[in-house]
Amino acid sequence: MNVYLAWTSEPPDDLEGPWTEARPIAPGLLLLESTETLSVVYHALKWSLSDEASLIVSPVDRTPKSRGMAPGTMSWLRDRTSRQGEPPAGW
Repeated sequence: MNVYLAWTSEPPDDLEGPWTEARPIAPGLLLLESTETLSVVYHALKWSLSDEASLIVSPVDRTPKSRGMAPGTMSWLRDRTSRQGEPPAGW
């Protein structure tokens, strides 16, 4: 399973897509869990936005440092990513 971090300048019309979970963690910021590639996830999210919306999607293979995210965000990430110096989950 892959984890992706996505930022959009506007909320998506629909969070249905090629992911098993879409987790809003802050305004415009989403975590997406999917078996699909970065390209497939990016395009599915892009098609749910208006043509004027900004979008960036990046894979997350290590547990990042953060603060001020929605409750449970770090636990969710720790369950799906590796910690610094450890191989990614599933290796």
